Amino acid sequence: QVQLVESGGGLVQAGASLRLSCAASGRTFSSYAMGWFRQAPGKEREFVAAIRWSSTYYANSVKGRFTIFRDNVKNTVYLQMNSLKPEDTAVYYCAANQIGRATMEPREYDYWGQGTQVTVSS
Repeated sequence: QVQLVESGGGLVQAGASLRLSCAASGRTFSSYAMGWFRQAPGKEREFVAAIRWSSTYYANSVKGRFTIFRDNVKNTVYLQMNSLKPEDTAVYYCAANQIGRATMEPREYDYWGQGTQVTVSS
């Protein structure tokens, strides 16, 4: 069983930055693919970014503004979010795929965190 705990959300103004963290339990963290997703009110959960080993993948809407990276010693994956926009407002979730497949499909992730709220005001 893997537990994921997100932190770092908050209320910021447009143009600001935030860094989300997701701390994972488990001895084989380095072999997991990790993803970040978000869900705004009334919308489906959508892919934001994923990382598998050193390979990274991004949604077009965040490419160039967000960066996903991981620290396998700390069992933590991060999402650095720069130039935030009001449309980035959502609950952000991290997820783990235990077979190491970095995918955009939420259903292919095995474990999920509880989510952290990000609100960007205009």
